[in-house]
Amino acid sequence: MIPARYFRYVFALLLSGMMSFLVSGLATYRALGAVDGFVAIWLSSWLFAWAVAFPTAVVAAPIARRAAMRMCGVDE
Repeated sequence: MIPARYFRYVFALLLSGMMSFLVSGLATYRALGAVDGFVAIWLSSWLFAWAVAFPTAVVAAPIARRAAMRMCGVDE
């Protein structure tokens, strides 16, 4: 079991992985269509996107959370 103090990082890792997987697949398909080797190209694009998305999510998530709480009138 991963200690609770790492929740923020595990959450960012999982969410950024899922989001970058989906978005890179859609973007790759739009750019190339159903070409030979599509899956290999997609996975290569996904790994690069995930490497950017994970640290971005770690930094951006707390900022987005605070902004959303203010916009919705939620107390911390």
